[in-house]
Amino acid sequence: MFGDMMNMMGKLKETQQKVEDTKKRLDTVLIDESSNDNKLKITLTANRTIKSIDIDDELLEDKEQLEDYLILTLNKAIEKATKVNEAELAAVAKEGMPNIPGMDLFK
Repeated sequence: MFGDMMNMMGKLKETQQKVEDTKKRLDTVLIDESSNDNKLKITLTANRTIKSIDIDDELLEDKEQLEDYLILTLNKAIEKATKVNEAELAAVAKEGMPNIPGMDLFK
């Protein structure tokens, strides 16, 4: 029983390290998103850090329109990045979780 507990603790530590490694790797995974007309392009990491914003000169003439474009496109990009982030971290966590009856957290 004690050996099982030590094995489980080791597996949890290993999983923690894999999660941290995955978080670091997600800093290198780039997500690109653009407005429907490609006047605004945004690139961010899967950890939701903005890397670049490319704005068409036409949008610079209308502050309100630019703000709307930024809000819509950033939200789409963040949503995509969040899905990638959550899927990657859930896969690592599920892989490393010990099989405890009734603890099916990542179904």
